[in-house]
Amino acid sequence: MNMRKEKDSLGEKEVPADAWYGIHTARSRENFNVGGEPMPLEIVYGMVKLKGACARANRALGLLDEEKADAIARACERVLRGGFEDQFAVDVFQAGSGTSSNMNVNEVIANVACDELGGQPGDRHRVHPNDDVNKGQSTNNIMPSGIKVACAELSNELMDAARRLAEQLRAKEKEFKEVIKSGRTHLQDAVPVTLGQEFGAWARALEKDVDRVREARERILELGAGGNAVGTGVNTKREFRPLIMKALNEITGESYRVAENGIEVTQFMTDLGHLSATLKLMSLDLLKIANDLRLLASGPNTGFAEMVLPAVEPGSSIMPGKINPSICEAANMACLQVVGHDAAVTAAVGAGQLELNTHMPLIGLNLVKSLRILARCCRMLGDRCVAGIRADEAVCLRYFETSGGLPTILNPILGYDKVAELVKESLRTKKSLKELVFEKKIIDREQFEVLLKRSTGPME
Repeated sequence: MNMRKEKDSLGEKEVPADAWYGIHTARSRENFNVGGEPMPLEIVYGMVKLKGACARANRALGLLDEEKADAIARACERVLRGGFEDQFAVDVFQAGSGTSSNMNVNEVIANVACDELGGQPGDRHRVHPNDDVNKGQSTNNIMPSGIKVACAELSNELMDAARRLAEQLRAKEKEFKEVIKSGRTHLQDAVPVTLGQEFGAWARALEKDVDRVREARERILELGAGGNAVGTGVNTKREFRPLIMKALNEITGESYRVAENGIEVTQFMTDLGHLSATLKLMSLDLLKIANDLRLLASGPNTGFAEMVLPAVEPGSSIMPGKINPSICEAANMACLQVVGHDAAVTAAVGAGQLELNTHMPLIGLNLVKSLRILARCCRMLGDRCVAGIRADEAVCLRYFETSGGLPTILNPILGYDKVAELVKESLRTKKSLKELVFEKKIIDREQFEVLLKRSTGPME
């Protein structure tokens, strides 16, 4: 392999001649190999966008000459277009601020900028990764800001996917609005509902989850970039941070803003913890929905069997014809994984010391994974399961008519105690409520039908 020599404060080291990264990245690749995976590209690209914004800000302040600043900005655009993915190969578990990944980004951008100016990778005199690409920046501010940029973008994808799933649930709410069935509490018969009402409740839960993610996303638009080390902005001009945000918003079309307190936003990762918590809550709601679907579709002969889920694969290697709720079970596991990610983020958010949280790569890794998983989970559950669900109206009607909770509709007429006796008699004789009320001439058929119509909602 052809090599080139580079030098840093620790001495000289050989780097592959065709590598766009440099000596710091080469050392990091030797030092760290614990996670077995690199920093997520979404976070890398978030930092690249920040580097491009900082180059514009430094040019506007006269701190970088126009030629060099423009070369750095063009290099950032080239990296974002793709083709450099294999150059960002530092293990995700590294120094807790993410210095290795920040320098990895600095070196790749610097060397691509050298290429833009007609030079060769490793020419630190032409474009320096620290003095030029990282000018006015610190890993302590760029890493959490890069994580926030990545999460803001991925949050949009998640909210789009979750809204689509909610719409698919709403469609089933309309489709099944007349399918009356027995409700269940404590897994026991309860008052009637419609199958449509169940789907409507699930849709509303997911809509509220989207609202929570949106609110949390708004908080992470506050960035500490330009804060330099502890957030005070040492060695920078007062206008630097506003100029970074202006340029970043032009690059991304977003509404990022300067942190109200640069020191707070450097050492507290609570806003990222807040986002993680909303993802956990969404995963718990999806977990509940998937489990409800599994229960209501259980059977086909010995379970509830009130609905039929679309078959996506043979369910057994030994039982011919068996179909399992595979999509729901995949969703279950995905949701539980998100709960685990949140546990790691929660611990890391509280593990900072003094002016810095030294667990940022872990926070970013788990947030990005949760956002990816939940977006794919929503699409899978909606497209591969919910959209194809069919109701078994005959089963729903049978359970409705024999439900131990149905006699509750007689409470206004007979009172709780008398209805309780009626329920006991129904269980003892195996006669339905309809049979008993007519047999005992409690109400006539017309009155009974009126009560049934009111059974799934308030009285007019």
